Amino acid sequence: MPQQRLTPRAWGLLLLLSAIWGASFLSNRAALEEVGVATTVAFRVAGAAVALWLWIAARRLPVPRDPAYLWRFPVMGLLNNVIPFSLIVWGQQHVPSGLASILNATTAVFTVLVVTFVFPDERLTARKMLGVLLGFLGVAVAMGASALAAFDLASLGQIAILGASLSYAFAATFARHATRGLRPEVAAAGMLTAGALVMVPAALLIDGLPTLAYHPATWAALIYLALCASALAYLLYYAVLTLAGAGNLSLVTLLIPPFAITLGALVYDEALAPRAYAGFALLALGLLILDGRLPLPRPKKSRELSGGSR
Repeated sequence: MPQQRLTPRAWGLLLLLSAIWGASFLSNRAALEEVGVATTVAFRVAGAAVALWLWIAARRLPVPRDPAYLWRFPVMGLLNNVIPFSLIVWGQQHVPSGLASILNATTAVFTVLVVTFVFPDERLTARKMLGVLLGFLGVAVAMGASALAAFDLASLGQIAILGASLSYAFAATFARHATRGLRPEVAAAGMLTAGALVMVPAALLIDGLPTLAYHPATWAALIYLALCASALAYLLYYAVLTLAGAGNLSLVTLLIPPFAITLGALVYDEALAPRAYAGFALLALGLLILDGRLPLPRPKKSRELSGGSR
């Protein structure tokens, strides 16, 4: 199926979404200055859930009554919010924002593999296999040989972020059928609410009752994560999906790291090793091959096969 054309409006929304999610890595780092991992995630999912339910109420969107969603939303909340948000925020205690965003771009690579094993009609073609191999090669280059050799907190932080990408892949696969027929805003609000029901008690248990006496920068980071990086981002995500299709939407995976890397350098003076950029280049090449944006040359049929050889 050919890609839909990216209109100027779709490009604008796509770039805005990429910038918002790119800045979320900096907001995680800013929040961690005063707030624990669990509390940061709890603020994000609970605040986003409230914002989306207010949006749903204002627009009078239909809410599902099927009891099946009583287990579907918790599964989605765990796979798409609780697990990946927690792993990324924990990992960012030991990994620069830019590198975290590069490793998180492996979501598309993991999704291809998970979908292949879950759905019989999805085959791991030669093109997909090449894209997956390039993606993992890019990850290996970005992390560096010393990451696994030393196996310190920095290594564990990188592995945690890769674990978040794997969780996102399972979430995307599960959502194919679990949220079919639902308005996207309602599906997002449902899973965020389920995530909040897990994370708020977990935050109180792990971090204790928050003092709320945070610096303005910390509050700004927490509010940004909830309202911009989650609630608004979900609305933008589905708007771009409607305007440009899933193939074009996948470009967000490639556009997030440049924003995160640039903001990390400007705000925190982060400097990534050259191998991180080389790894991202390989990963980007793999992703472009995966979604068919960079087609592979087809081998020409030999004369023997055509019966013309003499």
